[in-house]
Amino acid sequence: MSTAILSQVLIIFLLAVLVNIVCSRFKVPVTVGFLLTGVLAGPSLLGLVGDMEVISSAADLGVAMLMFTIGMELSGEVLDRLKRPVFLGGSLQIGLILCVAAVVGLLRGHLAQGIFWGCLIALSSSAIVLHIFQQKGITATPVGRLSLAILVFQDILVAPMMLLVPLLAGTIHLTFVSAGIAIAKVLVFGAALYAFARWILDRLMTAVVKTRSSELLLLTILCLCLGFATITSALGMSFSLGAFLAGLMLARSRYSMSVVADILPYRDVFLSIFFISVGMMLDVGFTIRNILLILAFVPLYIIGKSMLTMPAVLVQGYPLQTAIRTSLCLAQTGEFSFVLVSAGVASGLMGNEAHQFFLAVSIITMILTPALISCAPATARKICSLVQKKGRELPAEEEQHKDDGLRDHCIIIGFGFTGQQLVKAAKHYKLAYTILEMNPETVKRYSDKEPIAYGDAVQPSILQSLGIANARVIAIAISDPMAVRGIVANAHKLNPDLTIIARTRFVGEIRHLYALGASKIIAEEFEAGVEMFSQVLAAYLVPVQDIDKMAAKLRQEESMSVRHANVGAGMQSLDAKLPDMGVCAVRLEEGSPFVNHTLLEGNIRKTLGLTIVAVSRNNELIQAPDASFMLLSDDIVYVFTTKDKIYTAKQLLNPHK
Repeated sequence: MSTAILSQVLIIFLLAVLVNIVCSRFKVPVTVGFLLTGVLAGPSLLGLVGDMEVISSAADLGVAMLMFTIGMELSGEVLDRLKRPVFLGGSLQIGLILCVAAVVGLLRGHLAQGIFWGCLIALSSSAIVLHIFQQKGITATPVGRLSLAILVFQDILVAPMMLLVPLLAGTIHLTFVSAGIAIAKVLVFGAALYAFARWILDRLMTAVVKTRSSELLLLTILCLCLGFATITSALGMSFSLGAFLAGLMLARSRYSMSVVADILPYRDVFLSIFFISVGMMLDVGFTIRNILLILAFVPLYIIGKSMLTMPAVLVQGYPLQTAIRTSLCLAQTGEFSFVLVSAGVASGLMGNEAHQFFLAVSIITMILTPALISCAPATARKICSLVQKKGRELPAEEEQHKDDGLRDHCIIIGFGFTGQQLVKAAKHYKLAYTILEMNPETVKRYSDKEPIAYGDAVQPSILQSLGIANARVIAIAISDPMAVRGIVANAHKLNPDLTIIARTRFVGEIRHLYALGASKIIAEEFEAGVEMFSQVLAAYLVPVQDIDKMAAKLRQEESMSVRHANVGAGMQSLDAKLPDMGVCAVRLEEGSPFVNHTLLEGNIRKTLGLTIVAVSRNNELIQAPDASFMLLSDDIVYVFTTKDKIYTAKQLLNPHK
């Protein structure tokens, strides 16, 4: 590579760094920053690259490595877990878009072009969508799982779509002889692939790993990835198809995790060049001349694709709100659409103006993707409320049978691992409970075993149907931050006396949820930190009692900081002006200094700041015990105190523990 080309690549990388630093301030994904870098560096603006062939070759490597890692991720376990949403939802989404595009093409007298446009529109950007989902912590939500499933199916169909392009363009004419030769090639290649995977791959990887050379392992991985890509390209198939098949093979290897870890940095570098090269294709002059038409077409593109994606979610039994959110998340053009469009232009399926128009619309939809995902929950709620106003919502009375006369019960939102643990505890202590779950498959699986109902807990009518007015506790065991906020707000409005216990991933959500009316927040980030330092101290043989005291102190400090922050924010409610009080239950254990002493002798209120309002002894509740009441071992005392002291009440009453 000449010095001139190296300098050009260096300038592009420096420009990418600067552009992404600016984009990060506006929370724009890195992928979008690379697209903007390409637009700036392209021949229609700064013209920083003189030899596009080098950039194009590097971009092809990026696509091949992306396909390789996708193949690595599509193990049998993943496909089995998502098989219904993948194959049902994915096939319906792509099928509907292809059918509509084919009809439009047929009406215009260009069926092949219609199908080709359908392939371009059907694909969405895995790189952008999954990156944003990881940032927002919504990958494990119903919207995240459904989006992932559809994206997986789209990735599976990229290779067949690439094979379809020359057929649509007429550059390959199928005859019995040519079809037979093509099938023979595929069969021979498939047989060779199977034999290599069955008898050679594991032995090769074992021999490489035994050398304990990370450099040799990486070189072997790259040889497999690019070697199979070269073979498929020589056979007239897609360059990236071979890399995808190599990834599928290595996914079954016991060394697959090492493979992914080694190749990811190289994939990211070459993939960034791919996105930059896509931006370079854009003709800024053409875009400016046709800006009004392009801006008018973008919302039509987003709305049309969203509406054709929604049935893929609704057919699986999910509510309209989930379908709207999922479809908006997938409303952009995919990175592999650019690979397809290049093949289509080369084969004559698309002219230069149509190519530039598609590029402009695609890049704009990619840039809008973070905003679409952020506003999707509010948009979905607004649309659902409009639909309900038109009389399409089921009357609340029709759902009231789910209440079943429950009183003083616990409402569990979400029946994943956390929800199932809550149910086990409720059964052990014989507490009344009911469950709400949004995954129809989960509801169907447990409908004969548990009091489980299907619905979206953000909807007030659904909460009312669960008897929220008569419930004591609602436990929100889902991980969707926006949904948790909506449930907390509506639950507090419907029953201000309700104890609302919510789960969240991030400490930053705690203040928002308390402000909305939550009683207790379980922040995974905070609890993981507490558990982490507990295990570290245990490894240094710090006494368990000291570790528990430190954990209680941290929880106390966190509670006080949140409470003071809320009061300092200028909240004028009565709850904000008065001390934040609460009640907790503590069992007195043998050896406690307060056992076999009266309340007057123990002087608990003055010395500890705790007020005992009731005592449970032998399943009998003694309310408001007087000063002469004697505490015994195994008594359960109900303590009224400030909420920050609730965490330390156990240690205060049982200081030896």
